[in-house]
Amino acid sequence: MTVPFPFTAVVGQDDLRLALLLNAVSPAVGGVLVRGEKGTAKSTAVRALAALLPEVEVVAGCRFSCDPAKPDPACPDGPHEPAFETRPSRMVELPVGASEDRLVGALDIERALSEGVKAFEPGLLADAHRGILYVDEVNLLHDHLVDLLLDAAAMGASYVEREGVSVRHAARFLLVGTMNPEEGELRPQLLDRFGLTVEVAASREPDQRVEVVRRRLAYDDDPAGFVARWADEESDVRQRVVAARELLPSVVLGDGVLRQIAATCAAFEVDGMRADIVMARTATALAAWAGRTEVLAEDVRQAALLALPHRRRRNPFDAPGLDEDKLDETLEEFAEPEDSPDAADAPESSDASEDEDPDPGPDGPGGGGQPPSSEPDGPQGGDTGAQPESGESVPAQAPAAGEQSAVRAAEPFRTKVLSVPGLGEGAAGRRSRARTEHGRTTGARRPRGTLTKLHLAATVQAAAPHQRTRGRSGPGLVVRRDDLRQATREGREGNLVLFVVDASGSMAARQRMSAVKGAVLSLLLDAYQRRDKVGLVTFRGSAAEVALPPTSSVDAAATRLESLPTGGRTPLAAGLLKAHDVLRVERLRDPARRPLVVVVTDGRATGGPEPVALAGRAARLFAADGTASVVVDCESGHVRLGLAGQLAGELGGTAVTLDELRADSIAGLVRDVQGTQGPQRTSRRAA
Repeated sequence: MTVPFPFTAVVGQDDLRLALLLNAVSPAVGGVLVRGEKGTAKSTAVRALAALLPEVEVVAGCRFSCDPAKPDPACPDGPHEPAFETRPSRMVELPVGASEDRLVGALDIERALSEGVKAFEPGLLADAHRGILYVDEVNLLHDHLVDLLLDAAAMGASYVEREGVSVRHAARFLLVGTMNPEEGELRPQLLDRFGLTVEVAASREPDQRVEVVRRRLAYDDDPAGFVARWADEESDVRQRVVAARELLPSVVLGDGVLRQIAATCAAFEVDGMRADIVMARTATALAAWAGRTEVLAEDVRQAALLALPHRRRRNPFDAPGLDEDKLDETLEEFAEPEDSPDAADAPESSDASEDEDPDPGPDGPGGGGQPPSSEPDGPQGGDTGAQPESGESVPAQAPAAGEQSAVRAAEPFRTKVLSVPGLGEGAAGRRSRARTEHGRTTGARRPRGTLTKLHLAATVQAAAPHQRTRGRSGPGLVVRRDDLRQATREGREGNLVLFVVDASGSMAARQRMSAVKGAVLSLLLDAYQRRDKVGLVTFRGSAAEVALPPTSSVDAAATRLESLPTGGRTPLAAGLLKAHDVLRVERLRDPARRPLVVVVTDGRATGGPEPVALAGRAARLFAADGTASVVVDCESGHVRLGLAGQLAGELGGTAVTLDELRADSIAGLVRDVQGTQGPQRTSRRAA
């Protein structure tokens, strides 16, 4: 087995390492969410932390790692014998594609019904008890699994219930989630459940990057030897964690410090009281980590930088961040008076009457933390999700000849529910009807593999005719494997909404483009809430480009839309062909996710030879595929050619005029368009 990379050998990433260590000192902090680009040592640091943690004593033979000093009276393996063993702290990884049974454990319903035996196979939550549970790409994990995960982390226990049979076991662990914001955000209510968050980015300093490469190559060449060279540093940190844990109960959190914490949370308008509690626990852990028994203003400042960025009230498209100047002003305003006992050991505060600079700066009162970072995870939160991936098109920053600069979108509005007709089987979400593991029960079928959701009535109905031949002589029901029926359920799925936006000169009227962008932005907000994937294709000049490939990062689509300039000719056929190609590739990657194409254009086609005929042929490709579509007609003026309506006919969809883009009509019209053409597509697929 390969030894993990040493925690102390990780170059840079000070905030990440500190957040992990604070949770190691005080698991009550509530875990860490690590946000950042690919290749920034997120996973390496988490795996390294597990090797750094002290060993734990567990009850011998207990599958749930009970503490011999305080065994869980409800442990499924109890009652326990007075025997214990020592083992290293575990780090358990939860894969993105894990099932609910893999996470919480599997209960054998067949044995429970036929034999009356609670046969429970522990899941990953049981394995992670008293260790680390690591969830890579937590933003891609299904919402209901994230809910189960965070509920267990908050309660310290996991409950498994199947058709009236229930099992409970302890599940206290250090929760660490990592995510790349470009792949989509977590819902705000789930973000709030993580105690701390840190932004990580690759260093832009050549010397530091050289050191990263040097250490990684040395580790790959000789892992054991490299780890041995860092053994002393690892031992020192391990001992410091143990000492901080022992000191933690003695740390005093004064009323003045609590007032600073409450004032800071109020100043940044965070919802609820969880932020205040997390900040208090984090500041206490910081004091213990520093070897102090008193929490200082500098601890409060650092706790705020770790606990508040993902909790501040914000638009869904805003990146997490914190205004450090505002933070310093708040801490200074609510600092302890100089004659207060709690302020005796605090850093010297500035006084306007003294001949000192009244500006506290990063190292002034309450500013004992690190100075503001120049990296993307600094006070403004950086440009998360807006940076293009390799191979993506980047909207021009300055308009070229014949183009107009980008205009701002009109104010977004709440849309009505859009849905693709028929019954899908795509990724779970909150938009269209679909067969899912969770939702209302609609029928029953024979189980394929392990039974997860029992349909009791159907099972009894299947078993009842065979009771005489099975020799039943008393009360009860003789149930066999062939009698079991799996419940089929109907819920909601997420879809792929692909926007095809005409950015040519004929669309360049400022008021018109602002209204169009406002409507698209409103649908993007709706897609964010309903867990859709979105994509953006634009066409102007002589070609079309994929401004954003299909992604769960709706905020990235909003950023590309805002920066979209206009001008040039109208290569409509190129735009439609590019969109069709995007859908073709996406069907190979995610065949179960059903698409909706929204074409925003005035219908003019002026690029290339025979542009109108080419556009018609390209549109008929979507009709042949049965793709749901709508055309937003942006034509204006007294004389209307009706080209967008003709395009909608070729697509097999319906045209919506620009005048109908008001708040109470556009989303409903899109829904009506889908409904008029949906049954034909459904029957075609069924055939």
